[in-house]
Amino acid sequence: MDGVKVAISNRQKAVKIPTGIRLLVRRCCSAVLTQEEFQGAAEVSVSFVDNEQIRELNHEFRDKDTATDVLSFPLGENGVYDYNNETGAYMLGDIVISVERAIEQAQMYGHSLRREIGFLTVHSMLHLLGYDHEGDHLEALRMREKEELVLTKLGLQRDMSFVPEEDVDA
Repeated sequence: MDGVKVAISNRQKAVKIPTGIRLLVRRCCSAVLTQEEFQGAAEVSVSFVDNEQIRELNHEFRDKDTATDVLSFPLGENGVYDYNNETGAYMLGDIVISVERAIEQAQMYGHSLRREIGFLTVHSMLHLLGYDHEGDHLEALRMREKEELVLTKLGLQRDMSFVPEEDVDA
């Protein structure tokens, strides 16, 4: 990988973005591209929004009238990406993160906001690179393994004390 330019915009006023989150997002994007052995320079856009904004986008683009945590808008397909002649980089797409939902989920799962935003960024980057977990259990497991590998390398590993009830042996 020749480097990644991550354009980050804060389009919400509900929550102050904590110090270091923008750097974390850049590190996550770079780590995914390194792990996936992406060739060439890349560009990614990341927007922080509130629950209402992500609900509107989810409704408009996915026909789901509900807030979600993250949306991915890839610009490539089958490993072919738009190329920015001005910058010499491949344009991978856009990531939209609901900061409000990220806070809710961090509290629900008992981990830090840094871990949650890191997870959402890594998850979405894998979508930009063509991974899809919808309807394919094996692909979902593959994505989860890749996510955890990147997050562990970044020091954001999952707290193994959290085990969903359905995973506990009776």
